[in-house]
Amino acid sequence: MADSPATRTEIEELRRQLEIYRLIFESIHFGAMVTDAQGVITHFNAPYGQFLGLAPEDQIGRHCTAAVENSRMHIVAQTGRAEINQSQLIQGQSMVVQRIPIRKDGKVIAVFGQVMFKDVRDVGKLARELSLLESKVKIYEEELITLRSTRYTFESIIGVSEALRTLKSEALKAAANNFPVLITGESGTGKELFAQAIHHASARRPHPFVRINCAAIPRDLLESELFGYEKGAFTGARAEGKPGKFELAHQGTIFLDEIGDLPVEMQPKLLRAIEDKEFERVGGTRVVRSDFRVIAATNQNLESMLSGGRFRKDLFYRLNVVALHLPPLRERRGDILAILHHSLRRIAIEADLAEIAIDKAAERALHHWDWPGNVRELVNVLERSVSAMEDRLIRLSDLPFYIQRRRKVAGREHPASLREMQSRSERDVIWQALQDADFRKVAAARLLGIHRTLLYKKMKKYNLPLRPPAT
Repeated sequence: MADSPATRTEIEELRRQLEIYRLIFESIHFGAMVTDAQGVITHFNAPYGQFLGLAPEDQIGRHCTAAVENSRMHIVAQTGRAEINQSQLIQGQSMVVQRIPIRKDGKVIAVFGQVMFKDVRDVGKLARELSLLESKVKIYEEELITLRSTRYTFESIIGVSEALRTLKSEALKAAANNFPVLITGESGTGKELFAQAIHHASARRPHPFVRINCAAIPRDLLESELFGYEKGAFTGARAEGKPGKFELAHQGTIFLDEIGDLPVEMQPKLLRAIEDKEFERVGGTRVVRSDFRVIAATNQNLESMLSGGRFRKDLFYRLNVVALHLPPLRERRGDILAILHHSLRRIAIEADLAEIAIDKAAERALHHWDWPGNVRELVNVLERSVSAMEDRLIRLSDLPFYIQRRRKVAGREHPASLREMQSRSERDVIWQALQDADFRKVAAARLLGIHRTLLYKKMKKYNLPLRPPAT
């Protein structure tokens, strides 16, 4: 019986739709194929055949693993789980592919696979672009390390004394692990310089080095600075909240400077954060986890503070795993001239001078000075002397008056104990800085390289006036 006109029309419409579907499939610029539920290929488009060097029509009826290396189409048919943007090695190229199960009445009846390229020429183009991007990423990573990492390295630590060489060796060993480090020493001996050098030499180098001065942050703001706060935690808080220093130091190093000035009530919270590597923001309930390495520093004797209850024993033992004590400059006089000449070269570069020389009399005076302010004081004296010199030569007369005076009267002074000499020298340095700064305490502290709080303590210790004497 002949087909009715209605039946013929339906068949033609079905053929037209099938042709459209075929053309759509063949027009996909990416390589594509379809398998049945057993992994047998039912469709294979021309771009895929061009890439693989295969005739598409010959692949129909073959198992997917026989036509395409590393194919997982049959596995997706079994699991029913789509695999989107997965890597697959095809003809030596790592390609991005996706495999999508096709269902009917809840059962997988086919799998559609697609390779993410347009034609064979795009593979080479993509490889070249990826190579260029990898080169750029490497450059950006190096720049990021430079921007985010530390200013000082072990090469920045200048000196030739045996004590300094031993310290650098111990610090380099500390850089190879993640144990807490406690650096002690007088103000100006270079505690932060050592902390930065340890971070820079460690595997944490690409990540932040976050510094906290425990003496400089007001007591009522210390917790929010350390651990951050949530929005609305207190009056004046940012509407969006703020991460704390420990949160910002994730995968990096947190440097707790002047740890001896940390308020006693904050010490248990700091101990928990260091031990658990987790904390809560002020006003928050969510636990924040951060992977950080702790380096602490102080110019105080923490062990003597333990007996007085001013520093917790458990926190001390948690911090004092790797202990580095930096001796004062007067105890390693062999380093004075090395630091002096290195600093003069740096100052000359910064001042855009060819070189800066120093005569023997000035050099001897600096070598024999006790340096109560240590390296920081030495650099400060050199910068002041450079500003006063003529003809690019530092003479004895260019040095600060208190060093000149000590040099002139040294032969006529009665012998004094080392402690007396140190105290006298320190008092003279502070008094001179106050005069040079017109008794402006912030400016004087900056000249001395110490915090204003410490300056006030020293002024009280030596009974120095807060205001210039009446004339």
